Amino acid sequence: MYQAKQQSSGPSKVLIFGAGNFGSCLASHLGDSQHDVYMWAREENIIAHFNKYHRNPVYLKDHAFPENITAVGPAPPSKEFIGGMDVLLFAIPTQFLRENLRTLRPKLNVDKMPLMIFVNKGIEIGTHALTLEIIADTCGPEIAKAVTFISGPSFAKEIVDRQPTSVSVASFTEAEADKAAVLFHQPHFRCYTNGDPIGIELSGALKNVYAIAAGMSDGMGFQNNTRAMIITRGLSELTCIGTAYGASPLTFLGLAGVGDLFLTCSSPNSRNYTVGYRLGKGESLDEIMKTLGSVAEGVTTAKGAKTIIDDLGVNAPIASSVYDVLYNGKDTRLAVRELMELPPSRELELPPTAGKPARQLMRKLGLEVDSPVPQWQTMQTSQASL
Repeated sequence: MYQAKQQSSGPSKVLIFGAGNFGSCLASHLGDSQHDVYMWAREENIIAHFNKYHRNPVYLKDHAFPENITAVGPAPPSKEFIGGMDVLLFAIPTQFLRENLRTLRPKLNVDKMPLMIFVNKGIEIGTHALTLEIIADTCGPEIAKAVTFISGPSFAKEIVDRQPTSVSVASFTEAEADKAAVLFHQPHFRCYTNGDPIGIELSGALKNVYAIAAGMSDGMGFQNNTRAMIITRGLSELTCIGTAYGASPLTFLGLAGVGDLFLTCSSPNSRNYTVGYRLGKGESLDEIMKTLGSVAEGVTTAKGAKTIIDDLGVNAPIASSVYDVLYNGKDTRLAVRELMELPPSRELELPPTAGKPARQLMRKLGLEVDSPVPQWQTMQTSQASL
């Protein structure tokens, strides 16, 4: 039986899996908040360099990290080490999450569980699973029901520079979402809780596909009208896909939805936008991925998104066109022309049927799915005074 560890009122011990751009950024944020932070990395050179100089030699290289952060690894942390943590935070690309959770599961004490937070954004290749389902498959439904997701418009460099930022913190378990919000909340980093982790996950994954589309548009020389069209129609598609999946349509109007979509579609600091921009300039996907220097999850997410779109039977021409450019060799200008030549249609339309994939996932988690009031609506109502 799952039993959450009692959170202390003082500093927490936090283990972050992943020393990439965002994992490093969150380590800095939590270290700056006086928590004791351990950042696990696979690369020995990163570990040695970080512990000697308090700088990451690969990501955020100009940033001086707080001294209460220790890099650990490359071997997986021991059961005893994990047992001493209050928080486990996962900043691992979605495609590598399953294998890491399988290794971790025997080391978790379900009678004294740390708070588990996930910040990855993607859909698993092959299974087309969201992170929630990966967690349920590897760690069990009781753990999956209590995990927390953080998502929103949050570039790493701006967070470490303490620029004002807000994010969504979502979980099926309200108490766990509240804990994560308190852990991260600072005057420059505001957290809003949410009871729709499925919608938060879909937003975080799918917005990367539309960021590739926006980058392609800019790379081809199109300007503000076109970018605004892609963002707005992308939001419409995202909402339609998410609602058909079983998420709340309101989630896509929040920070993890339109907020993150706008950010990633309008800034060259977005890796996914950069992939699209270079495609629009005529570079091949192979060359871009070889020289990008970091993971652009939208490239792999486009595969899972296409399968979900087809399975749900929803109309998402922008996301489908991005898939065709990435994986079917379609010319970017042909893709744009075909999109613009589509016949007129209604601007806003939700799918006639909704919820089958979410109901299946919630049954896997052992959550009630026949209630007339969805889980996300119940939590949103309880949080209305915030």
